[in-house]
Amino acid sequence: MFSKLENLSKKQLLIYGLIFDGFGMIPLLNFVWAPISAFLMLKLYKGNVGKIGGMVSFIEEVVPGLNFFPSFTLTWLYVFVIKRGETVNQFT
Repeated sequence: MFSKLENLSKKQLLIYGLIFDGFGMIPLLNFVWAPISAFLMLKLYKGNVGKIGGMVSFIEEVVPGLNFFPSFTLTWLYVFVIKRGETVNQFT
């Protein structure tokens, strides 16, 4: 199931990121969602980007009041707008 999250296009990564950020906005799911979001970040983005993104995503979900921070979308922006990467696999 999780192997389908690897080698996604830029558009697919953005769509998944928006969906995952939507899950993170539900306050009652924070402690359950935190480790799941960190794991998904590691699967979506390889290398240091995935590791740092996973840590940030976990902390963002666990700390009360930080639900407004769209970690998946911001990671996508970092990879494809700021760094202008063509594929996520370049970080492996």
